[in-house]
This record gives sequence, structure tokens and C-alpha cells, in this order.
Amino acid sequence: MRIILSGGGTGGHIYPALALARHILKREEGAELLYVGTAAGLESKIVPEAGIPFVAIPARGYSRRLSQLGPVVKEFASGLARVQSIIRDFRPQAVLGTGGYAAAPVLLASIWRRIPVVLHEQNAIPGAVNRYLAPFASRVCLSFEASRPYFPRRARTVVTGNPRASEVAAVDRSESRRRLKLEADTKLVIAYGGSRGAAKLNQVLVSFIKSGWLPPRVRLIYVTGEIYYKEVREELDPLPGQVQLYPYLKEMPTFLAAADLLISRSGATTLAEITALGLPAILVPSPNVVNNHQHYNASLLAEAGAARLIQESEFNPRRLRRELEDLLREEALSRMAEASKKLGIVDSAERVYRCLQEVLRRDG
Repeated sequence: MRIILSGGGTGGHIYPALALARHILKREEGAELLYVGTAAGLESKIVPEAGIPFVAIPARGYSRRLSQLGPVVKEFASGLARVQSIIRDFRPQAVLGTGGYAAAPVLLASIWRRIPVVLHEQNAIPGAVNRYLAPFASRVCLSFEASRPYFPRRARTVVTGNPRASEVAAVDRSESRRRLKLEADTKLVIAYGGSRGAAKLNQVLVSFIKSGWLPPRVRLIYVTGEIYYKEVREELDPLPGQVQLYPYLKEMPTFLAAADLLISRSGATTLAEITALGLPAILVPSPNVVNNHQHYNASLLAEAGAARLIQESEFNPRRLRRELEDLLREEALSRMAEASKKLGIVDSAERVYRCLQEVLRRDG
């Protein structure tokens, strides 16, 4: 099996592709994988660290400003030319795209060359690249059933879940809590603003911690995002004993498996992780994303009773205090955990892998 993977810009597009890549390498002896992304995106750092071969192409996100249209088109054309060369050299049997502007040149070149394309959509509201290219794809793998109406009828959609869920579901909770030295009666709350951090969440969390409102027998692991870490560390000096501060967590699945509650944005990867584990959450969708997709992601969980949704404009220290007092009761956590677990698809990586196998048998 020789596969090109592409998707990038944010962790939401990258982590599902990497989870699938690791699953393919387990299932297919001698599989050859190549990840194509941009030098400016997070993928240029994360993918090589994961041990997956990586090649960068020129590409940038589209802009609604006419003054930016020329550079975007020029870079897209350069990226398309570079992809043609990559395809000639690597000779992929299929291409998997997980969305984001980085994937567009790769997918278009593959479709033009009649190479089978499989798309994976992480969000409830599909992104532009996946939506426009779905009619030309051999398969469109969805994380949510609710996404299906947004695609053309002729698109070959199938609900697989998000491959990241498979990796997280395999982590043992008891072992994770032992590694983090958590006592049985200690509740672990994780606060996390996504792969880049979130200014508003940091502002509220800093005020909340400084107010001394963290309940007893609760440990807070607070992930600031690398660009905010120094500022937050200075604001919280001296750091309360109940709080551990990190710029970024490489072993996020271990921490999530040990947790009792998550406070976070509602990116697609985060939702895949928490539903795989049955982890209750307070979700604060970012208002600064295309199509407001984080709101729709969070709504799916909130409507199922698996999370509390708080709009960013309503998120403040007092509201957070009330939510924690309400949710950190055992019966409340149990109800939310059960509802969350029902939404998880823990064999997602295998489902997407089987889609690839089927496409290769039929179209490869």
C-alpha cells in the first residue's frame, strides 16, 4: 500500500491523518506513506516528529480580500506544480485528504491524474475543500452522521468517526492516573485551548485561579498554548499547589484518560478524543473559525447531554465556578460520561483503513 496523506494548518486536520498513518503501518507490512503539507503549517513540525516522511509545498489559505487574491493564486499554482512532481516520483495508489488549504493542490492534482481519493471530514459542518471535491472522491469518510446532508447526493459518504479516537480509546485510565500520581478521591480537570492556545480561555482561567475558587480535592492541569505560556506563568506566580501549568502536552491521550472533566474549545480532534473516552466537558467554541464549525461540533455533544456549551461571550470566572460546582458531583459526571461514550466510534481508524482497502480493490 502506497499512500499520500495531506491536510494541515491546524491540529484538527493533522492528528487524524497521523492516527490513520500509524494504523496503516500496523496493519500493512511494507506500507509506504508520504505526508504532503506546508512549511508554515503545524504539520511541518508534528509530522516529522511522528516519524512519517514529510514534503512541503507552497500553499496558503484563501482570503476574501481582493488584494490578497493574486498571491494566493500564484502560490496555489506553484503548489500544484510541485505536487505533480511529487506524484510522479512517489506513484501513490491512493491519496487521503483530511481538509485544510494544504490539501487542496494535492487532491486536485490526484483527481486530475485519476488517482483514487479518499476524504476525511472531522467537523459537523464540512470544510470548503472537502465539500467542493466530494463529488470527485472515491469515498468521503464522516465523523458525524449530521454532516451527510451538507454533501451532494452523489458523494459516496460513510460514517467512520475520527481516527484519533482509536488511539485515545486504547489508553488505560488506571495506569494513566497512576502515572500522574492521582489519589482515588482527587478529581482531575484539564483546561486546554487547542493546539495553538486560546487568549479568551487563558484570560478567564487566570482570573478564576487567582480568585482561589478551585474546589478542594481537585487538581487542575492547565495547558496554555506555547505562545501564551510565559505570560500566564508570570500572572500566576506563585503557582497554587493544585495547579500544574504546561505550554503543550505531547502525551495528551494519557492526561485525558486520567481526567474527570475537560474545559476546552470544541475542535474536531478534541471531540473525537473525549467521546472515545466518555469524558465530560465544558466546551467554549471559538467564534473565529470558518462556518462557526466549533459551535456546531459542541452543539452535537450538548444536545446529547455529553457536554456543557458556553458561548465565549458568556464565559467568565463566575460562570466557570458555577459549572464546576455543579458538574464535579459524582452523579453529574457519571451521566455526562455515559452520554459522551455513546457518541464515540473507537474503531474509527480501522473503518477508514477498510475504506482505503475497498477503494484500492475497486479503483486502484
